[in-house]
Amino acid sequence: MPNIDPLIWLLGVGAAIIITATLLRFTNASAHSKQRLRRSVILYVPYAILALLTIYLHYRSDSPWSHGVRIATDFLALLLVINLCALVLFDVGLRLVRLRMPEILHEVAVGVAYIVALVWLMHRSGVNLASIVATSAVATAVIGLSLQSTLGSVIGGLALQVDDSLSEGDWIELESKTQGQIKKVRWRHTVIETRDWDTLIVPNSVLLNQTIKILGKREGQPRLHRMWVYFNVDFRTAPSRVVEVVDDALRAATIPGVAKDPPPNTVCMDLARDHRDSFALYATRYWLTDFAQDDPTSSAVRQHVYTALKRARIPLAIPAAALFVSNEHAERTARKHETERALAREALLNVDIFRGLSDDELDELVDSIQVAPFAKGAIVTRQGARANWLYVLTQGHVEVRVAGEDGSTRRVNTLKAPSFFGEMALMTGSAREATVVALEDIQCLRVDREAFGRLLERRPELADEVAAILAERRVALDAAREHLNAADRNSRVEGERKRILTSVKEFFGLEN
Repeated sequence: MPNIDPLIWLLGVGAAIIITATLLRFTNASAHSKQRLRRSVILYVPYAILALLTIYLHYRSDSPWSHGVRIATDFLALLLVINLCALVLFDVGLRLVRLRMPEILHEVAVGVAYIVALVWLMHRSGVNLASIVATSAVATAVIGLSLQSTLGSVIGGLALQVDDSLSEGDWIELESKTQGQIKKVRWRHTVIETRDWDTLIVPNSVLLNQTIKILGKREGQPRLHRMWVYFNVDFRTAPSRVVEVVDDALRAATIPGVAKDPPPNTVCMDLARDHRDSFALYATRYWLTDFAQDDPTSSAVRQHVYTALKRARIPLAIPAAALFVSNEHAERTARKHETERALAREALLNVDIFRGLSDDELDELVDSIQVAPFAKGAIVTRQGARANWLYVLTQGHVEVRVAGEDGSTRRVNTLKAPSFFGEMALMTGSAREATVVALEDIQCLRVDREAFGRLLERRPELADEVAAILAERRVALDAAREHLNAADRNSRVEGERKRILTSVKEFFGLEN
């Protein structure tokens, strides 16, 4: 009777591969696990050939190859069993209990098992292990001395993965100030990808012999890295004012890559550094959430700093040693001023409530106008806030958002220049009814409430004209939503006009 043990092993190992593949699919195995399974499947092919050859040679008892082929078959069978057991233990069992082990530990365990299996098989086959050990000791010493650097890197890779000090995905800074993200920790080296899309291959022995900064890594905290943006403002503005203006603008804006908590903050770093500069040095500190986008995020922060200072009429510093020569004269200055006034008058005429003003009244209002730029993402007006200005949009797009009682926010309108907003709150003193956010870098003209109030004091009948225009706009929106007929609309316009007129007179202190 032929020995059928190889056939049973062949079928058993094949079934074990199928069962392991099913378990890996069930546990959503990683790419590394699937790659190891593919290696086992490839190894199964020569094993199957040798197993079938062993069965065939069994019928030829006089074959000199029978014993050698049987040993090779047993060795491949042991390798397959070790691979499949490691897959079930490390890639299925540990994943089910949510325990993560370093990849290198899997490879070390499999390597040790290979050596044990080889020694056991050699002993079982009658090989003299004592002579092999004596000979290999000398060879091992020679190899160890010649491969000292390589072995140091291998041991370093093992140490990095076992103690979990560095993990794939960490952003690190080397002593050379080079920053990058760890992509792979291998036996001999670590692969680091920089922001320039370059790849560094750093030997593990070199990596362990230097101080490494892991960016943003704190125990039990989200990964955030503090960044610094510097700017200069001259001494005409108090540091407390600069800090307040910049902090308010950055905390109100939504900037991709900038954490809301902790919020950005600005500090005065120095006054007259080296006693030569004519400005104070400031730094805005923010916490970066996307480490790959450090420069673009800092650029966006600088844009918000610039526009915030511009709105507050705080000039950035100009070095005292700089000399600016301009061919300015009174005629050119006057012409430039008149051009700016004409553009402001044209923008005001786009607002319904200002079209009834006389030329003199319009000129007076133009003199009080402030230019207000906003960076993309900045909040121009906030729902529920007190109104001090009416905004005339001269450049860009804005989005009007309304917050519901449940805390959700929805978009109700988008305005494109030339347009205006904030007129109801300015005229009646009511809180802002919506939040307006800049969809891009925009420029506005701010009409001051006090300037318009002075016009109403001199010409109280203007309040009635304003109330009629505001009432017509408010009822037009209601009519579109509620499908009002003409009679209901006219009736509501009159009632709304009286209500708004009363609010305007009470807010500006006009006599009824």
